[in-house]
Amino acid sequence: MALPKPLKYQSHIDPHGPDDSPPQPLELSIPPCIRSPRHPLHPPPVEQPLRIQIEGPLFSIQKLLPGVTWSPDAIFPAFPQPGGPLLATLTYRALYGRDPHPGVPQDMVVRDEYLGWITNPEPLNEIDYYGVTFDHLVAPGDADPEVLQINIIEMEHDGGEYARSSLPFDVNPADYMGKSVLAVPRCCQKRRGTQDRGRVNDAVMERDAEATKM
Repeated sequence: MALPKPLKYQSHIDPHGPDDSPPQPLELSIPPCIRSPRHPLHPPPVEQPLRIQIEGPLFSIQKLLPGVTWSPDAIFPAFPQPGGPLLATLTYRALYGRDPHPGVPQDMVVRDEYLGWITNPEPLNEIDYYGVTFDHLVAPGDADPEVLQINIIEMEHDGGEYARSSLPFDVNPADYMGKSVLAVPRCCQKRRGTQDRGRVNDAVMERDAEATKM
């Protein structure tokens, strides 16, 4: 099955730039749903309350957010990481075709994040995987909202091997390298994600409980 043409919500920026300038950010590309009929949350209705988690290799996220400092502390990690709200904003823009509206209560609220620590060959104070969870119009106190899980698919390191094993459609890595970063909602992955809602919502509750202890 071939991948439908992705919708682009950002104009393309040359990722290389002048030799003396830092890399320019790539686009976050979330393709249309391949299901028929499409999944009701891909894309989600703008008026529907929704909790969204996007996660993936830090290497991929750094291509979206070059120049952002990631400074995790294994003992007392800051929340959120500086790149967390930025990644949430990129994801919001890709899903809804606009930026979060500061005048709309609860339009985009960062709720949780996941840090994947490097432990091999030995424990290090660095991460190689990151995820951020944010709410869109979720009412305060709602402990079990609908969840949209999105995974960033890295293709540069393995030439698309992971994409071929995890996605039910064909992907050409050359279509993305140096141009955009592929992110795929769970409905368009081979993995069904039946525990996504409970897992993501439980993590937010744990984060809230920790905050009340401080």
